[in-house]
Amino acid sequence: QVQLAEYGGGLVQPGGSLRLSCAVSGLTINISPVGWYRQAPGKKRELVAKISLSGNTNYAESVKGRFAISKDNAKNTVVLQMNSLEPDDTALYYCAIFNWKGDRTSDWGQGTQVTVSS
Repeated sequence: QVQLAEYGGGLVQPGGSLRLSCAVSGLTINISPVGWYRQAPGKKRELVAKISLSGNTNYAESVKGRFAISKDNAKNTVVLQMNSLEPDDTALYYCAIFNWKGDRTSDWGQGTQVTVSS
């Protein structure tokens, strides 16, 4: 059974940076596309970043140029580097595993809270 454990969130001022990590167990991430979602209060969960098996990355328009997704295959961990954070980035962030068709195959973890506020 695949388990995801997100961590690295916190409170940061606008313009600051955070590095989120997602430790994956039960599956080797170098054989799966992976991504990060977020859900802000009162809003739908949205996909913000995804990395394919070949290493191609895709980002939501709202985070392009500020966020970077990567995989640490040695640690079986998915990383989301977030720079130039804005108050609208405040949300609970979750990682996810996908199959080759693009369907999310993992259950949701507990997520990690990111709060951007002065």
